[in-house]
Amino acid sequence: MPSENVLGLSRNDYKGRKSTLCPGCGHDSISNQIISMAFDLGLEQHNLLKMSGIGCSSKTPAYFLGRSHGFNALHGRMPSVVTGALMANRELKAVAVSGDGDTGSIGMGQFKHVIRRNIPFVYIIENNGVYGLTKGQFSATADEGQELKYYGRNDLPAIDLALEAIIAGATFVARSFSGDAKQVQSLLQAAIRHKGIAVIDIISPCVTFNNSELSTKSYPYGKENEIPLHEIQVVAPDYVEAKEEITIGDYDAGEIIDVDMHDGTLVRLKKLGRDHDPRNRLQALTVLEEAQREELFLTGLIYYEEPRPTLAEAENLVPTGLVKLPAEALRPSADQLADVMASFR
Repeated sequence: MPSENVLGLSRNDYKGRKSTLCPGCGHDSISNQIISMAFDLGLEQHNLLKMSGIGCSSKTPAYFLGRSHGFNALHGRMPSVVTGALMANRELKAVAVSGDGDTGSIGMGQFKHVIRRNIPFVYIIENNGVYGLTKGQFSATADEGQELKYYGRNDLPAIDLALEAIIAGATFVARSFSGDAKQVQSLLQAAIRHKGIAVIDIISPCVTFNNSELSTKSYPYGKENEIPLHEIQVVAPDYVEAKEEITIGDYDAGEIIDVDMHDGTLVRLKKLGRDHDPRNRLQALTVLEEAQREELFLTGLIYYEEPRPTLAEAENLVPTGLVKLPAEALRPSADQLADVMASFR
């Protein structure tokens, strides 16, 4: 691995402050993969935006990309702040971190609407099924029938945030496990290139309040039951022509799915025995329903489609970000305003 990237920066240059989370927390593993993704791709931190809401997960932006812009929003309101920031400056790339409580409960309305508006950023849900910051209450994604030492039994059905994302209209939806660094890294690289909102639901065990082997959000369950839908490789443009370098003999299914990204790269998916095509919306919904019904832990790129217009495109905004427009372009003159008012009479 090279010690410097194309910008001449080391991996350490992409780190943040020292983590204050519990030793072994899955969130720290995800932060490390965000650091690696930004280093490997040579992302310029002054053009990066990192956002979060409230919760253990939402503390993590302090631990990565220390030279980028960051904002810790109100509980569940991160999507609104990201929307405003990216409408003002469309040149920024944004990575936002939320938790299952921040997204699946107080922020559910914002989650659905930011997807409907197709704001182009990476929306990471660090999903542990519990409110760790307030000592371990069940969250909206906790397993039905699960029991915790201090809070008894959860009799409510879990919300599947990947399923909700597809229903809301997201065009890039993935699920992964914080203990699977390789897959998380590949998904992050593909997500940052996606033209539109990219939702990644990452099961990230809470080692303090929800790591029972009976919980589908625990390390023991994840390591024992993870079923990757495919191997994922992000292929740079220089390698597209050399397709013969991909060893077809490595698998029996005889099929590779290529997903073109808009920067000229592609995501190459090698099937691992499950007949899943992430470009099929009905099939994506079906595998998630199956996983929920049979308590399967399916990971990988679950759904992808050609990006639909972002909010800025749908609203026909000028290409230049609002932050770079002069005041005279943002404010109508008195005569222009009078003409507009006259048009309504």
